[in-house]
Amino acid sequence: MTVLPGAVYLGDGVCRFNVWAPNAERVDVQLFTDAGSLRLLQPGSHGYHSGDIHGVRPGMRYKYVLDGDGALPDPASRYQPEGVHGPSEVCSTEFPWTDDQWKGIPLEDYVIYELHTGTFTPEGTFDAVACRLSDLKALGITAVELMPVAQFPGERNWGYDGAYPYAVHNSYGGPAALKCLIDACHSEGLAVILDVVYNHFGPEGNYAGRFGPYFTERYHTPWGGAMNFDGPGSDEVRHFFIENAACWLREFHFDALRLDALHAIMDMSARPFLAELAARVAHESSKTGRHMYLIGENDLNDPRLLRRPENGGIGIDAQWNDDFHHSLHVLLTGEQTGYYVDFGSIEQLERAFRDGFVYAGHYSQYRQRRHGAPSSDLFPHQFVGCSQNHDQIGNRAIGDRLSTIVSFESLKLAAACTILSPHIPLIFMGEEYGETAPFPYFVSHSDPALVEAVRKGRSAEFSAFGWKGTVPDPQDNSTFLSAKLDWNERTTDYHGTLLELYRELLSLRRTVPALHKRVSSTASTESQEGRTLLLQREHDGDEVVLILNFSQHDMEVSHECLRGQWTKLLDSSDSRWGGPDSTRPDQITVDSNPGLRIDPQSAVLLFRRAE
Repeated sequence: MTVLPGAVYLGDGVCRFNVWAPNAERVDVQLFTDAGSLRLLQPGSHGYHSGDIHGVRPGMRYKYVLDGDGALPDPASRYQPEGVHGPSEVCSTEFPWTDDQWKGIPLEDYVIYELHTGTFTPEGTFDAVACRLSDLKALGITAVELMPVAQFPGERNWGYDGAYPYAVHNSYGGPAALKCLIDACHSEGLAVILDVVYNHFGPEGNYAGRFGPYFTERYHTPWGGAMNFDGPGSDEVRHFFIENAACWLREFHFDALRLDALHAIMDMSARPFLAELAARVAHESSKTGRHMYLIGENDLNDPRLLRRPENGGIGIDAQWNDDFHHSLHVLLTGEQTGYYVDFGSIEQLERAFRDGFVYAGHYSQYRQRRHGAPSSDLFPHQFVGCSQNHDQIGNRAIGDRLSTIVSFESLKLAAACTILSPHIPLIFMGEEYGETAPFPYFVSHSDPALVEAVRKGRSAEFSAFGWKGTVPDPQDNSTFLSAKLDWNERTTDYHGTLLELYRELLSLRRTVPALHKRVSSTASTESQEGRTLLLQREHDGDEVVLILNFSQHDMEVSHECLRGQWTKLLDSSDSRWGGPDSTRPDQITVDSNPGLRIDPQSAVLLFRRAE
C-alpha cells in the first residue's frame, strides 16, 4: 500500500500519522491538547513510522519527537497556522466541491495569467483573488497560475522560500480558502496552475534534514543544499515529492503544476525523478479523466525534457521559453548586459517563433560555450512565451516593469508578439493594463543573519547587468507594499486603451484558428533603417500574416505571400489603440510589387479566407 506522508484524517476521531524518519529509533506524536500527550508510532519498512491515533480531530495541532529529543513540525504538514516554526495542524480532506463536471481544458487552449496572491489585491488573500476572476475571464484568460503558496517564513515572500511543500500558507487563507478559489475558477471555466518548488527548501523553518537524508552534499544549488534524488534514501525523497504533486492535483483539483528551476534538480539516475513524476501525473490524468499537465522552468534548452517517453523523452508537457522573452526584450529595450548579451537580432525572434529555442546548439557568449539542442520537432504549445513574468521583472535591480522602460507603442507591440504567437501566452498580473507598480523581491525572515545575507546576495546578483538605482530592501514591508497592484489604474488614461487591446488580441487568438498553428513561412529584415518580421500561418486554407516593426520609423515589408487581397484584423497604430491614426483601410490589396508600409513600433495582423 502506498504510504501517504503526513497526517491523514480518516474520520470518526481517527488520524493516521506517517513520517519518514529512517535514522530515528523512536518517533512520538506530541498532541497539543489541554492535557498534552505523546503517542508512539510504530516503525515500519523503508524508515517510516506510522500509527492510527484515536481522539484526534481536524484542527488539532501536533509535532513529532525523534528519539525523545525536542519536538519538530511535520515535513509533510498540511497547515502551519502559527508559521514555519509552530506546530502542524490536522486537516480534513472533505470539501463541498461543485466542479464534478470539470474536465479541464486542452493545453493548446491555455492563456496563462500569472499572479502573486499577496500582491494581486489589497487584501492579499485567496478570497480576494476569487472576487477578481470575472475580470480575468472577461479579458480572455483561460488559466490562472498562482506563484508558490507552500508555507514560507513570515507573511510576505515570493513563495520560493517554502519550507513545507504540502502546507498552504496561513496568511493567504489556508487550505479551505485555496479549495474555494479553485472551485470558483472552475465554475468560471478557468484552469488553475500551481507553481511548485522541488529543487530546494527555503532556508528558514526547514526541519526536513532532521528527519532523513532529504539533502545531498554531492550537488549544490544557488539556494543551498540540493535535494537527494539519486543517492541513498532517494526513493523516499522522490516519493515525498511525487505524492505532493498528486495531492495538489487530486485533493485540491489543480489542473497543472509549474515546476520551478528544473535545471537545479540534480539527478544522474537511469530513470530520472522527473520522468517518474511525469508518469505519475499522466496516470492521475488517465484515472480521473481530467486534463492534467506539468509545465517546467528549465534554462538548459534541452528538448528531451519535452519529448514523450516513447520518443526517448522525459514527458514534461510544456516549458517556459526564456529565449522568446530575451529575444523580444532586447529588441524592445536595447539592453544587452548579463544574459541579454546573447540576444539582439530580429533573426533570433524569428527563430523563437518558428522553432521554440533560439539557442539550439549555437555558441552562447554569456555561457562561453554552445548551448541547447534543436526543438523544431516539438509542438508550438509546448512552449510558454511572455514579454514579462515574475522573474524577468523581479530579478531586475528595482523590479521595474516593461511599462516604465519602453514606450506605449512598444507595449502594444510586445502584447501582439506574445498573444499572437503560436505558443502558449503568459501574462503577468497587471501587464494587461500597463501596471506601473514594481515587482521587487521581498521576504520576511526572522533570522537577522539570513536577512543580511539576502540583502547582500540580491545586490551582488545585479552586478553583471549594470542597472542603476538602489536595490529595495527585501525585508522592508514597504518593498512588499510597493508591489501591490493599483486596480484603479485599469481605467485611466492609456491604461484602459491597453486593456482593451489585450482583450481584442485574446479574442483574435481565440477565434482565428490559424493563429494556433506553427509558422509556415517567415521573412525578416535587419538593417540600419530598422528591423521587421513577417510571420505567415495557415489553417484549412485560411491564411494569417503578422507583421512586426521594431524600428523607430516606417518600414516597407515585401514578401511574395503578401500578393492579393487581405482583411486587416488589427493594426496597433490605429487611433482606436491610442496610435498615430493609421490610415490603412480594412480591406487591403497588395499588387504586383508585393510591399506594405508599416508604422513605427507597430504590429499588423492580416487575414485571407480560403477560396
